Amino acid sequence: MPTMLERDDNETEYEVNEWMRFGLRLGVSTALHPFEYAKVLMQIGFEPIAPVPGRTLFGNPTMILPNVFQYAAYIKQVDGFAGCFRGLSAKILGNLLSAHFSERIADELGLEACEGKRGKKKDDRVESELDDDDDGVALDDKFKKQLKRNLVVHTAGVIISQPFHVISIRMMAQFVGRERIYSGLWQSIREIWTQDGVFGFFTGFVPRLLCDLGCLVISSSATYLASKYLIREAEGRVYFSSISQFVVSSMFYPYHVVSTCMIVNGSRLRAGSLPNMEPYRDWRDCYAKLRAAGNHKRGNSLFFRYSASRPTKMSPAGAGYAPYPELKKF
Repeated sequence: MPTMLERDDNETEYEVNEWMRFGLRLGVSTALHPFEYAKVLMQIGFEPIAPVPGRTLFGNPTMILPNVFQYAAYIKQVDGFAGCFRGLSAKILGNLLSAHFSERIADELGLEACEGKRGKKKDDRVESELDDDDDGVALDDKFKKQLKRNLVVHTAGVIISQPFHVISIRMMAQFVGRERIYSGLWQSIREIWTQDGVFGFFTGFVPRLLCDLGCLVISSSATYLASKYLIREAEGRVYFSSISQFVVSSMFYPYHVVSTCMIVNGSRLRAGSLPNMEPYRDWRDCYAKLRAAGNHKRGNSLFFRYSASRPTKMSPAGAGYAPYPELKKF
């Protein structure tokens, strides 16, 4: 039986490892931010580069839109290298606060992590705690316990990070109209508070929360059922979990698009106003209109992007399309 000192050492090592993993994820997120920036602009329908004639993977003629690398290269061409990281500071701050306080909230509510997870990564899914020697009762208990904790952690995380997520998205959406309304964190907070009050910091919150919790519950449940009835090997469970997360996230992706559009819609940015974006009553109206127009999965494919017709270019000056940028070293 471990002594008190050994338990304290294990707890300290666990916390250090968690922050090291979080720091690594933060570094990767920072490096990939230009591509996330491009994806946000795709989601709100901004297509500054003309599509070119081409063919699909099945040989059908279509119009091909620039991929994420060409899009990021265009952003760099317009705003320079530093401009590719617009909105990053707010995103990092939101992630830091969310990661710290969401776990604390779960602990305060008495929702402790499974015993087998000490010294391991606190994964948001269930495959890490579903070991090969688990019997049915232990598997059921661990699944229910971890799912309850993850629901609280994810909900708290979205609530805490949403104001910074709104600021980050609007900072990036300024690229469309070349505004400087959201130039800094405090200026952005003052702008949102003045225009919309406290509720302005939570625009797009509901579809984002539905997307996050929907992915969590369905992918976790699928992994649990597969681990209990189909897959006994730990490696197979990990593979199945990754596949299920990918499939489920694709299913809920339209809610991600709706959240991004609702964050921009109704603001003073040109990207969220006519003629660039029609007004939406609420997120349900936004989802219905995007789905009716076939735009509810904008930005889902980052490499093979097709357009059935020539898209309408968002441009404050009404200028022509930009040429395809050369893919130089980023």
